[in-house]
Amino acid sequence: MKRPILAVLFAGVLLSGCAGANMSAENAPQPAKTIDAARLYTGLWHEIARRPMAITDGCVAGATEYKRPSGRIEVLDSCRMGTPTGELKTIGGPGEILDPGTNAKLRVTYTVLGVVPIVRDYWILDRASDYSWFISADPTLKDLYIFTRNPQIGAAQRQRLVKRAAELGYDVSKLEFPEQPKR
Repeated sequence: MKRPILAVLFAGVLLSGCAGANMSAENAPQPAKTIDAARLYTGLWHEIARRPMAITDGCVAGATEYKRPSGRIEVLDSCRMGTPTGELKTIGGPGEILDPGTNAKLRVTYTVLGVVPIVRDYWILDRASDYSWFISADPTLKDLYIFTRNPQIGAAQRQRLVKRAAELGYDVSKLEFPEQPKR
């Protein structure tokens, strides 16, 4: 009984977060670099920083896993409740590249309760040349994420990534840094 209630609450929070999804993106920073979709949209990425939102309250060890079966992009977002070994919470769906050639704008259609579609747009605003990190946001300037391949990064690298997000025009004073699993 607990899971269906959580799923409905989860869907409600996602829907409320999507209310601004159709806002004009004219003030949003544009992606800085072309993305090699085969390099970025594959494998596991660890959520090093994020802007707070109700859906992630209590979530740590956040991650996004991209798979590319038959050339499609499948997205699975996850986190653990309370500690990096806590209960696993996931949501996923197919991704669609909105800017073929540049490949920096991805639309993900999550499915809640197997039938409720939730659509979110993510723009890869900047990335490392070696694809070891990327900064992602939505075009409404509401959400911001910093992802790395390594779940444990040093303080200096974290400061550089936060500084880069600020240079892109985001309020980084509200970033939270959820605990990550030890390697």
